Amino acid sequence: MVNIVDKLGLFDDKSLLIVDDDNPFRERLSRAMEKKGFIVSQAESVKSAINTVRAQKPAFAVVDLRLGDGNGLEVVKEIQNLKINSRIVMLTGYGNIPTAVAAIKEGAIDYLAKPADAEDVEKALLADPDKKPQPPENPMSADRVKWEHIHRVFELCNRNVSETARRLKMHRRTLQRILSKRSPK
Repeated sequence: MVNIVDKLGLFDDKSLLIVDDDNPFRERLSRAMEKKGFIVSQAESVKSAINTVRAQKPAFAVVDLRLGDGNGLEVVKEIQNLKINSRIVMLTGYGNIPTAVAAIKEGAIDYLAKPADAEDVEKALLADPDKKPQPPENPMSADRVKWEHIHRVFELCNRNVSETARRLKMHRRTLQRILSKRSPK
């Protein structure tokens, strides 16, 4: 059995494009993937990602579905047009079946819900396409998933508690209590 570290050695081109408009997440993931042996470039929008793809034609890509200036599926299409054998993983904080199907049809090899860590991304990028993926060894608890979702919506609402509470259909004071607590394990 070949472990994950050895699998990357099977690829001559280790170029990886990470496209995400969440700057802290993109930076963390980039640093982690560089430590794993990938040659990482970053983009924060559809436009900059497409420009990078045209210049570099990455062998691997991690693309967020929703970007500030459009849809990450546009980036997936461009990568597939320029380098058909690229291994692309789609990321999203808004996972649902129709977008997963669209991502796979455009050429993504996997679809991960945020927050995904570097281990999950690496496993998805280097997975054997003929084998069913293994379930995660340490999945997030339901409390952690809920906490992550609430904080993501809070950030998308520009840290406006009232707007976040309205969108999550919860009382403002309940939301404030949740936001004041540490993240669950």
